[in-house]
Amino acid sequence: MNKIAFLLMSLTSSLLLGQTTFDREVYEEKGRSLPYRILLPKDFEPTKKYPLLVFLHGAGERGSDNALQLTHGSSLFLTPAFREKQPAIVVFPQCPKEEYWATIVSREGPKRFVYSEKPKDNPQLDLVEGMLRSLKKKYHIDKKRIYLGGLSMGAMGTFELVYRNPRKFAAAFAICGGANPKIARKLRRPVWRIDHGEADQVVPIVLSENMVTALEEKKAKVLFNRYPGVNHNSWENVFADPSFLPWLFAQSK
Repeated sequence: MNKIAFLLMSLTSSLLLGQTTFDREVYEEKGRSLPYRILLPKDFEPTKKYPLLVFLHGAGERGSDNALQLTHGSSLFLTPAFREKQPAIVVFPQCPKEEYWATIVSREGPKRFVYSEKPKDNPQLDLVEGMLRSLKKKYHIDKKRIYLGGLSMGAMGTFELVYRNPRKFAAAFAICGGANPKIARKLRRPVWRIDHGEADQVVPIVLSENMVTALEEKKAKVLFNRYPGVNHNSWENVFADPSFLPWLFAQSK
């Protein structure tokens, strides 16, 4: 079996496992809906307080099947080690095919993104915020340990959602994403991990570099990882890093 076939088989296997383990849910608000998948901790206890992680997928996983969003990252939370050592509520919402997690003002060519300076008007993030409110009502969530992160389009949405909710998250991670550096002042409270491949041909690494510089100027705590020779799939490097999840779940407000 060649390497590509093996990777495809592994990806399919992980996706199928996620689809049988993450429960299907739909958040509805004012005639609009947001499909999402949720993983409760092993041996879940309704009266016990748990951390919450919201994971925003990339543009390739948009749709309405409430499944594709599990393609990248969901298998991380299904390992016996995670289930035993890091009991948490993990949520993967899904963005519709024609929508976007981030507010892009314009695209100047295939490699450049121009972001809004005041990204407040995003219907999809409105729904994510509503989903968060509903989860907080339904489950006993540790308000000091709410985490947010995503890859590519989801990383862009992560910056914006923190901007809209500057005091909500203990930590955030953004993999091969970007945002308008002018919003950095409202992003300084969470601890950040930002990762990007130096050879990214889809979302240039300069977009992450600009955000790291802006965040550090605002005295934010930022861990920045660059991957030489890595294209847009830098999430593979992040997910293979054994320190990633322990670092994330160690953060608290």
